[in-house]
Amino acid sequence: MDLKDVRAVITGGASGLGFACAQAIVAAGGKVLLFDVQDEKGAAAATQLGVNYLKTDVTDEAGVQANVASAQALMGGLNVAISCAGILGAGRVLAKNGPMPLSQFETTVRVNLIGSFNVAKAAANLMQSNAPGLDGERGVIINTASVAAFEGQIGQAAYSASKGGVVAMTLPMAREFGRIGIRVMTIAPGVFWTPMVDSMPDEVRTSLNASVPFPQRLGTPEEFAETVKFILGNRYLNGSTIRLDGAVRLAAK
Repeated sequence: MDLKDVRAVITGGASGLGFACAQAIVAAGGKVLLFDVQDEKGAAAATQLGVNYLKTDVTDEAGVQANVASAQALMGGLNVAISCAGILGAGRVLAKNGPMPLSQFETTVRVNLIGSFNVAKAAANLMQSNAPGLDGERGVIINTASVAAFEGQIGQAAYSASKGGVVAMTLPMAREFGRIGIRVMTIAPGVFWTPMVDSMPDEVRTSLNASVPFPQRLGTPEEFAETVKFILGNRYLNGSTIRLDGAVRLAAK
């Protein structure tokens, strides 16, 4: 898919990985519409890029369906959905103050996994009516997992479960959507510089840098966006998860 032909909805588009993807696509001549729950940041990001923003709770099935349809109308088409919205949901299953509340686990899974599923199915439902391009391609769905899906640390049970689910649904969804010409890919970033990292103490960030074999630093949102561009441009990428991690393997804690 040529980037100038992209018509994309991007969840978590107001900042971090999602905003970097939006910047890259707009710079290449494509169109994007930002989904986020942060109105002020969403509006500011949309103004900066010269695009539209819709407040979107990815766990709201009807709301996602309505906003995806609105995005298609506003952009004059829809052929890409990129899910970057997510929460950490950090906490031990058995903490000092007692077991993790089930609501914490449920919320993490709802945002990270169910939210990605909601957006993917709503987008694919509209994409299947697109005119086929090269190789019969009608659209691309890109989800965001994490290396924690494979090496979850202590305190990441909820987060790892949610991201592991994103990885697990990639292949069956790609197999099902193959008949309608829609590719499905997942990116599993390692330790990346996002707004979540901004709040960490300097010594924690230094430790994170040292944990990455090479290059020994945090990944950047721009590197994530470059991977998204690669996926969009290479039609033979389908049904797989790409680790983007500098060869890091998370320790137990």
